[in-house]
Amino acid sequence: MDRFDRLTTLIDRFKLTVAPAPLDQATLLVLGDGDGTPARVVFLPTGETAAVDEDTVLFAAHVDWNGPTNPLVAALPPQIEIDLGQDPDTIGLITLMLSEMTSQRCGVGSVLNRLGEVLIVRILRQQIEAGSTRPGLLAGLSDPRLSRAIVAMHDRPGHNWRNEDLAQVAGLSLSRFAELFLETVGETPAAYLRRWRLVLARQDVTKGDRIDAVARRYGFSSPEGFTRAFKKRYGMTPISQRL
Repeated sequence: MDRFDRLTTLIDRFKLTVAPAPLDQATLLVLGDGDGTPARVVFLPTGETAAVDEDTVLFAAHVDWNGPTNPLVAALPPQIEIDLGQDPDTIGLITLMLSEMTSQRCGVGSVLNRLGEVLIVRILRQQIEAGSTRPGLLAGLSDPRLSRAIVAMHDRPGHNWRNEDLAQVAGLSLSRFAELFLETVGETPAAYLRRWRLVLARQDVTKGDRIDAVARRYGFSSPEGFTRAFKKRYGMTPISQRL
């Protein structure tokens, strides 16, 4: 396994579900050509609708991946189209999904969800490999040097990361790392780490974890400091988040 896996932590921390849905609620569409062969995939991460010919739709599903609270979803373009002409593996995956959907055997919902997860991961891999022209997390994950530092922060959010440590992980000088991170991601490493910690902390607070335990878990100096940072980010205290 890749030591610097750019997707696993994001998938583990934000539950990904893919379920068949009516066309007007669908955010994942598989479109076919004239003979019904899968030809294109359209993914709408932010929930917008796509203007498509209903007769070409082979599969329609709603994808839930925590929406704008997921930093990768927020970094994706509103509409992603994948041409399957040169992708026989994805066509095979979709063919299996269509077979499951039409056969309606026991456990079909679970099977479609898991196959849908695989399809989304393949889409995300392509997006990361293609990169992005605008600053953000997607652009950062697309850079082989910066992605190592970002994955390190994702995997160990409570660690006392200094720019020097992250630059070493990235294999860059301190000055070059700081400059490239700001230019590519659109914020400093410290700002990104603080935002990532608060995203995770909000999840844990919502689950009912103790405020002092969450503060320690994500590297805040005190529960009071955590509360101030949380309120500044979300406009409410951690206690209010639970109400």
